[in-house]
Amino acid sequence: MPTTIEEPRILGIKPFEPDQVFFEPDALTYPLGKELMKRFKAKGTPIYMTTSHNQVRGIPGETELEKYRNAKRTLVVGVRKTLKFDTSKPSAEYAIPLSTGCMGHCHYCYLQTTMGNKPYIRVYVNIDEILEQAGRYIEEREPEITRFEAACTSDPVGIEHITGNLKRCIEYMGQQEHGRLRFVTKYAHVEPLLDAKHNGRTRFRFSINADYVIKNFEPATSPFLDRIEAAGKVAQAGFPLGFIIAPLYRFDGWQEGYRDLLERLEAMLPNEVKEDLTFELIQHRFTKTAKKVIEARYPKSKLEMNEEERQYKWGRYGRGKYVYKKEQARELQETIEEMLVYHFPYAKIEYFT
Repeated sequence: MPTTIEEPRILGIKPFEPDQVFFEPDALTYPLGKELMKRFKAKGTPIYMTTSHNQVRGIPGETELEKYRNAKRTLVVGVRKTLKFDTSKPSAEYAIPLSTGCMGHCHYCYLQTTMGNKPYIRVYVNIDEILEQAGRYIEEREPEITRFEAACTSDPVGIEHITGNLKRCIEYMGQQEHGRLRFVTKYAHVEPLLDAKHNGRTRFRFSINADYVIKNFEPATSPFLDRIEAAGKVAQAGFPLGFIIAPLYRFDGWQEGYRDLLERLEAMLPNEVKEDLTFELIQHRFTKTAKKVIEARYPKSKLEMNEEERQYKWGRYGRGKYVYKKEQARELQETIEEMLVYHFPYAKIEYFT
């Protein structure tokens, strides 16, 4: 399936490699834990032991900001003991926990607060137990289809070349008549997944945005062109394809910015995939806690978080967030959806939130 991108380019960022790795002792009783220990020893990566992946101490840094940035370069290898999956509406029925944390530095990311003081990247070696639990959830809901989201608390593509867990999950779901997998990424390093036996049961999604948002708020992620080139490879591999435009952000000239985004996307995608595309639309939001954390970690960020210009929206557990006011949100939704219908008339817009 040819793409309109003719010349291969050097990707904008290299695949992630941690500066240091921590292991839980129990992780070394699993085959993947042993493989990872061997891998990082061969690379000469500094290796330390930790009693728990939830209690990692000794990440270097003289200031809190230095510790935070060093934590984002730290990998922790552990065992996922809690096998009760969280819900993941509206994307899926459940979140499947393959990893936690991300090497990216997206200023707006909700992981800024949900990860709290543990921004390091955790990978779980008991993948067989996690998949067995997914199988139980599928059985409980049969004959309904059960969807699993693999990117609720991480970007699993960014570490796939290290763990291989996402490919295992894709191939497991490929064998499940009533199971489906979904995940989203900002990384273009998709090669380890292209030969996965997915049987059309995994939707591979890319997070995209206007140039203004990517350049100002998404450091340490793949550039837009790399993501779309990767999407072409994914389409050639037969995966159902989707895009998340998030956060939809009102900056000066946002209409032109998003129009340019969708014009380029239409021009670059293979025609063959345009009849089975999905789009998910998520407006920018923040909490008071997130605002405080973001301002401390990215003090020079241009991210607008003026509470007086937003409306408060209550969420689960009595906690809420600031979103655009109704008129602004409606304009944002109607404008983007109109553009999508024009450029991708056969695509499905799954939701706006």
